[in-house]
Amino acid sequence: MSPSFRMRTLFRWSLFLLALGIAPMLLLKGFENDLVYPAMKAADGWSEPSDPATQDVWLTSSDGTKIHARYLPCEGATGAIHFSHGNGGNLSHRDGGMHILRETFQRSVLIYDYPGYGKSGGRPTEAGVYAAAEALWDWMAQKYPPERIVLFGESVGGGVAVELATRHDCAGLVLFSTFESLPKAAKAKLPWLPCETLMSNRFDSASKLPGIRKPVYLAHGDADEVIPHSHSQRLFELAVGPKRLRIRPGGTHNMPFDPAICEEARKFIGTESPPPR
Repeated sequence: MSPSFRMRTLFRWSLFLLALGIAPMLLLKGFENDLVYPAMKAADGWSEPSDPATQDVWLTSSDGTKIHARYLPCEGATGAIHFSHGNGGNLSHRDGGMHILRETFQRSVLIYDYPGYGKSGGRPTEAGVYAAAEALWDWMAQKYPPERIVLFGESVGGGVAVELATRHDCAGLVLFSTFESLPKAAKAKLPWLPCETLMSNRFDSASKLPGIRKPVYLAHGDADEVIPHSHSQRLFELAVGPKRLRIRPGGTHNMPFDPAICEEARKFIGTESPPPR
C-alpha cells in the first residue's frame, strides 16, 4: 500500500468520523425549539378553571402575537403574582397551583401561555416568551402597583421571571425548580454536546441575578430528575439582595406546590400582610 493511498484513506476516515460527530449536533440544533418548547395547544389538552371567578384575558405582545392569560382575583388584595409556568403542558394545567398561590400569598394570580401554547398564537422563541411576559406585566401594572407584584417562575419560567426583574420594579422573585441557564441545564442531560456554543435559547439567569436587588426566594427538590438542585444553589450564591433557598427532601421536578413552602416564600417577600382568611 503506497503512502499516498494510506493518506487518502486516513483523510476519508477522518471526514467520515467528523461527519458522525457533527451530524447529531446539526440535527439537534435544527430541532432545538421543538425540544425546548414542547408546546401543548388547547386542542391537545385543556382544562376549564375550577373557580368561576377566573377570567380569560387576551393580550397582544409587542411582536403582534395574540397571548391568552387567566386572571384569578383575590378579594381585597392590593398585590398580585405574575406566574410564568414551565415548558410542559399549558396554563390550564396550573389551576391547582394558582389556587395555592392565591390562598397563601392572598394576592390575585395571573398566568399566561407562551406563544404556541394553549390558546396563544405564534411559535415560541426566547424573545417571544419575553414579549408575552411583558404584555402580561403591562396589563397587571394597570391594576396593581409594580412594587406589589411578585414575579413567580417555575422551571424555564424562572428564567422569564428573572428577565422581567431586570426590566421592572417588583415586590420580589419566587423561583421554583429553575436553572442557572438553559444551556447549562441541557449540558447536564447531554454532556457530550457543546450546549453553551450550540444553543440559541439562553434564559441566562446566572448572569442577570447579580444586577437584581429585590428579594429572591428559591425552592428546589433534591431529587429533581430534570434540573439538578445545584442550579438553585448557584443562583442563591449569585443573588446579591435578600435571599433564601429551600431544598425540599425527595422533591422531584414536577412536585406539587407545597403550601408550607409558599407560605415561607410569602413571609420572606414580606411586602404585604395578608388579610384574614
